[in-house]
Amino acid sequence: MRFNERLKAIRKECGMTQREVYSKLNISPNGYASYEQGRTEPSIDTLVKLCQIFDVSADVLLGLKD
Repeated sequence: MRFNERLKAIRKECGMTQREVYSKLNISPNGYASYEQGRTEPSIDTLVKLCQIFDVSADVLLGLKD
C-alpha cells in the first residue's frame, strides 16, 4: 500500500473527515487532498503532526509496521 492510500485508510479508521485533518494541520484543503491523492508528500514536520492527530507511529503511517 502506498503512503497516500495508507493515509486515507488511517484517517477513515479514525472516523475523521479531510476537513478535520487539514484544519488541525492548519493547511489548505487542496494541500491535504494532494497528500491523499499521491500528488505530494508531507514534510517531516507535517508527518509528525499527522502521527499525533491519528495517534499512530511514523512506522505505521509510512508502512514500515502494521
